Amino acid sequence: MTLPQDYLERVYAGVLGKIIGVYLGRPFEGWTYEQILAQLGEIHYYVNDRLGVPLVVTDDDISGTFTFLRGLPDFGNTFDLTAEQIGQTWLNYLVENRTVLWWGGMGNSTEHTAYLRLKHGIPAPRSGSMALNGKVVAEQIGAQIFIDGWAMVCPGEPDRAAELARRAAQVSHDGEAVFAAQVLAAMEALAFVEADLNRLLDEAVRLIPGDSLIYRVIADLRHQRTRTDNWRETLAFIFRHYGYDRYGGNCHVIPNHALIHLGLLYGGDDFQRALSIVNTAGWDTDCNSGNVGCLLGIKNGLAGIDAGPDWRTPVADALYLPTAEGGSCVTDALQVAQWVAGIGCALHGEPAPKLKGGVRFSFDLPGALQGFTALEGAPVRLENVCGYSQRGARALAIHYAHVAPGVPARAATATFLRPDALQMKTYDLFGSPTLYPGQVVTAEVCADERNAAVAQARLFIEVYDEDDRLVSIPAPVQSLAPGERQRWTWQIPDTQARPIARVGLEVLDSAHTSGTLYLDWLDWQGAPQVCLTRPAQRGQAWQLAWVNAVSHLDTSNEPLRLIQDEGRGLLAQGTLDWRDVEAQAVCTPHLARAFGLAVRVQGLERYYALVLAHPGTARLICRWYGKDEVLAEVPLAWDWGQTFTLSVRAEGARLTALVDGVVVLQAEDARLHGGAVGLLIEEGRLGVEQVCVRGRQV
Repeated sequence: MTLPQDYLERVYAGVLGKIIGVYLGRPFEGWTYEQILAQLGEIHYYVNDRLGVPLVVTDDDISGTFTFLRGLPDFGNTFDLTAEQIGQTWLNYLVENRTVLWWGGMGNSTEHTAYLRLKHGIPAPRSGSMALNGKVVAEQIGAQIFIDGWAMVCPGEPDRAAELARRAAQVSHDGEAVFAAQVLAAMEALAFVEADLNRLLDEAVRLIPGDSLIYRVIADLRHQRTRTDNWRETLAFIFRHYGYDRYGGNCHVIPNHALIHLGLLYGGDDFQRALSIVNTAGWDTDCNSGNVGCLLGIKNGLAGIDAGPDWRTPVADALYLPTAEGGSCVTDALQVAQWVAGIGCALHGEPAPKLKGGVRFSFDLPGALQGFTALEGAPVRLENVCGYSQRGARALAIHYAHVAPGVPARAATATFLRPDALQMKTYDLFGSPTLYPGQVVTAEVCADERNAAVAQARLFIEVYDEDDRLVSIPAPVQSLAPGERQRWTWQIPDTQARPIARVGLEVLDSAHTSGTLYLDWLDWQGAPQVCLTRPAQRGQAWQLAWVNAVSHLDTSNEPLRLIQDEGRGLLAQGTLDWRDVEAQAVCTPHLARAFGLAVRVQGLERYYALVLAHPGTARLICRWYGKDEVLAEVPLAWDWGQTFTLSVRAEGARLTALVDGVVVLQAEDARLHGGAVGLLIEEGRLGVEQVCVRGRQV
């Protein structure tokens, strides 16, 4: 089929609806209706400040939705993607006990149970089956909360969306949980081309068994809607007939699926009202609210989200996706929407959308802030506006006032974990910075023609200091006359191993004037030139830049001490756009079955590595979904306690491995084109002084 003309914008609205719904419901997840009314009253807007928690948080509803979808591009973007392949995607991107899921234990957390099945060689869909895990475990809520991405890559195709959702759901769930996932996936897919809620429901229930409990729940609620306009009366009906007391487990799908339809049937096309109902009703608020928000975002677009209060400015598009591929953790709704729409386009044989040529920060959809916020200093107001772009339709307006010496006007976006995230008490959060020393930042900026004076402005970055406070490093100052447009380039200097937390623009104007600059776009290119080690000014932020999939990480002795109790552990840092690089690490295996250095790391099951296996073998491998495929191998004597300098060079399909500066292995393999660097340890302890990364500049 032909994709809708507004496909990307509707996907963006769906992503926004999802994260807004999750952020709204997250602070009181698990509360009852009575608790919510007593302590918060009806939920009409964000309440995180009232409960003393951050607004933008890590959450399994968001992380799982956009992590498991990666199975599509990883396996060639085909509608033939299998449940087994989606299960392999779980094993690649989940760091056990640390990312994405609620790790509540076997038989208690449905997803953790399924993960353990997968880990021990039981493939999907058996990993999530009722026969293996029991009815109660198999019918919890998880399958429902992760389905939105499958719908967004199938616009106008409810049957295909439901089928993909079924396969994805069966990795961890069975029975009614799968039917619930299929219903919501079908409704969201059809919402791209159909605005009538009753038609969405009619088409969705056609795809599940007529004798299923989910089918009956939906029919009962639709009937209730004809009987009363009071949603509280229907909520009482849900409590009586489909309440938590009727089902086992921690968070059963049936009660929460009922609340989703309560919000949709009584909220109508009013984004605020629908979210208010589903959140005030209680139970799994972030999950239910996220599904409702996504569906209404797709169905009614950005205009529907913007019709009520300002949901978007406090969020500023920001979200975290912490997985074993850490370079994609710190991101924003527009970047995620382009990625999701790119998958949908690939599935339908169409070119991927590339706003302003594919730059990171294009601001080229209405209201998009892409994580940019005003910082301390002179007053700044940010606004997404039409015009002022030579490559697109929109730009980010930076309205500044009362600028004075020592009081700049500043706006920036996160390239690493924000300060309020360092102590986050939700799901574990670590993820690599997206910007590194040696890379070249480019920005196109123009000054409003009505500005009263020349603006003195510049780019800057902020890094974490020894107390995990942010310290600014500026680029050279640029002068922009009213109406002038300039393209700025700046190679990021050495930061002494301190992670870069933000990149932004600041106005330095001693004339005490006000004005506006327009950031048309901002991007960076090139390979890093960086040595990753413990900075002299320690703090803790630098440790969170490493994706930690080892049993224990100790930084009190060697800069990095990796300890793995059993099997293989991996510690990685970097991004998918690190392509042609050479990584070098100074390593001392104190006790190890094997250790090594990896490049083009794309998770726990996709990378190249030089591995030294005890007692005397060197291998160049491609790790590929549970198997080390040996690309080249030679005898190499080594023992515990020796210090080695390992190097791996990746240039196109050519891989070269060196030990102490001597080439020992070479091979060619074209499966992986970019990714992080990583350290490997099997059953033992490895001390590492530093990992240096060098690559070709663009």
